Amino acid sequence: MDVVQAMEESYEVDLVYITERIISVCFPAAAEERSYITHLKEVATMLRSKHGEHYLMLNLSEWRSDLSNLNPKVLEFGWPDHHAPALDKICSMCKAIDTWLNGDPRNVVVLHNKGNRGRTGVVVAAYMHYSNISASADQALDRFAMRRFYEDKALPVGQPSQRRYVQYFNGLLSGHIKINNKPLFLHHVIMHGIPNFESKGGCRPFLKIYQAMQPVYTSGIYNVQGDSNTSICITIEPGLLLKGDILLKCYHKRFRNPTRDVVFRVQFHTCAIHDLGVVFGKNELDETFKDDRFPEYGKVEFVFSYAPEKIKGLSHLENGPSVSVDYNTQEHLIRWDSYENFEHRSEDTVDGEHVTQRHRYSFQSVSWPVQNS
Repeated sequence: MDVVQAMEESYEVDLVYITERIISVCFPAAAEERSYITHLKEVATMLRSKHGEHYLMLNLSEWRSDLSNLNPKVLEFGWPDHHAPALDKICSMCKAIDTWLNGDPRNVVVLHNKGNRGRTGVVVAAYMHYSNISASADQALDRFAMRRFYEDKALPVGQPSQRRYVQYFNGLLSGHIKINNKPLFLHHVIMHGIPNFESKGGCRPFLKIYQAMQPVYTSGIYNVQGDSNTSICITIEPGLLLKGDILLKCYHKRFRNPTRDVVFRVQFHTCAIHDLGVVFGKNELDETFKDDRFPEYGKVEFVFSYAPEKIKGLSHLENGPSVSVDYNTQEHLIRWDSYENFEHRSEDTVDGEHVTQRHRYSFQSVSWPVQNS
């Protein structure tokens, strides 16, 4: 365990005034339930005594009734830990913060997160860019404080996809990214460099692809023998139509063992994809960037087209005899979706009325300062 990770797990609650009006409240993912509730009550008491009804809480982690019971105003924006939120969610959070802060000079925003601080970092970095558009002298000072918090506390524990989504958001705001509305069809995912997940080398990868966090594709299990210089091509025919927020997860199915390991995970939004060949290096893949089993020069290539028909002239991508494929994907281990329980609500742990209302913001009301192309 590295020093940063050890620090991440050793605190009980971390309350920071990032600026005078933006407050971060972080709890470690492994916080013991009773301790978490006790600290949650203490934080709520402190916030009420200092800010009365003038604080709005944004929950960035799983929904739980305790937050609504203890605090006057809570907006639910949670998404899975170590992941990037949907692009429209980033925009909705920034709009919610801005609207609330502009409503009354006494209003403050509280970012609640139980888990890795990367989630808080995404919101802080995004709002830093958002407030940049209507910058005043005061906001310039605030942006400096937000940047310092992001770089000191969130960046060291963040994931490449979280940074990518902040860059998307900034690009859309500034007009550097022109929105691509064309449908994209994914035909090939090529792993250049074979990770070493078995004792004798090689791995048994299979892909799961999610669109808006819903599973849309599961590949067969590829059995790869060979050294790390080999490449492996996972082909989808006809091409898979993808639009919006995409999460691609590659697992290794252990040999003679009913478990699976994550080989790599990557998130992207199709509106920002303009090249039909997209390559992510090791340092751009979530979790993988710090995994020694994945070769340093390893990378993952995506081959898209604008139509579902097989792309001609790519027969050289086909796998050699060292690769075999098992299409038995009915096994529970292969089918199991690790996100289906995220929306499942936590049980009541605080006395009082069970609050079930969830506030949602609509992306449709947002107009980006860019032309569609």
